[in-house]
Amino acid sequence: MRRAIVRAMLQPAVSRPAAFRRPRLLIVGCGDVGLRAARLLSPRLRVRAVTSQPGRLGELRAAGLLPLLADLDQPATLARLSALAPRVLHLAPPPAHGDTDPRTAALIAALQRRSRPQRLVYGSTTGVYGDAGGALFDETRRLNPASARARRRVDAEAQLRAAGRRLGMAVTLLRIPGIYAPDRPGGHPRERLLRGDPVLAAADDVHTNHIHADDLARACVAALFRGRPQRAVHVCDDTDLKMGDYFDLAADLCGLPRPPRLSRTELAARVSPMQLSFMSESRRLSNARMKRELRLKLRHPSVADGLKPDAAPQRAGI
Repeated sequence: MRRAIVRAMLQPAVSRPAAFRRPRLLIVGCGDVGLRAARLLSPRLRVRAVTSQPGRLGELRAAGLLPLLADLDQPATLARLSALAPRVLHLAPPPAHGDTDPRTAALIAALQRRSRPQRLVYGSTTGVYGDAGGALFDETRRLNPASARARRRVDAEAQLRAAGRRLGMAVTLLRIPGIYAPDRPGGHPRERLLRGDPVLAAADDVHTNHIHADDLARACVAALFRGRPQRAVHVCDDTDLKMGDYFDLAADLCGLPRPPRLSRTELAARVSPMQLSFMSESRRLSNARMKRELRLKLRHPSVADGLKPDAAPQRAGI
């Protein structure tokens, strides 16, 4: 018996398959951007993706991810999220109503039940600033949300920052403007141009900011490894355009007529209140912190680059 035990002890340990030895990542809210980030990471990390839709399980498996069915609106379904991964990418939006984000509150409660994540990256919005009158500013600007949609994001940011300090978790808040990409559903202005939707006249126009979906995915990856604790980062490209000029540029690149220009009063009768709210906030964002701290070199530094029909597809690496 003793010799058998000694022989067993001397046998080389059975190693786990390489897939199980890879570092783990949990993506919550794995839509278009989450899938782009996962494609960058899946060769190096074992990626679990949370979805509340049973119909998406096959899509996530086909992308090489390990899907997990859970619903942020039903906290009882989140018990399995704790201790799944040391890094979390939180891209789930808040609910459509209210001034707070109970989904983020439910996620934080689930993540802290056992072993807590070391890092969490949250996809927020630049709408947290409200209207800046076209001013250029960095992440130190005071938040001034003008809509319930933006107030929900401010609430989520505050919850996550507090949780990071309380739990010793490095939280990076990515403040994201308009996302576009020719291969992103609804991510190209072509459909709007084909409909002939109007934009603001030059006298009423507002400054907008943009980021290509592939560069946003790369920023998510960079933040998961390089983001500083409890830090907000603007994720935007170098474009300095007003909204109407953006659509004019897109029309020229697509060979389509430029959109009609209307005054703000005229436009209010033609678009939804949500669309009008986007046309009521003007700001220009500095991306110096993104470049300095995340060390991200943009593949699409301007919308003129990213909207070209022959724009380069996403490649590995950040």
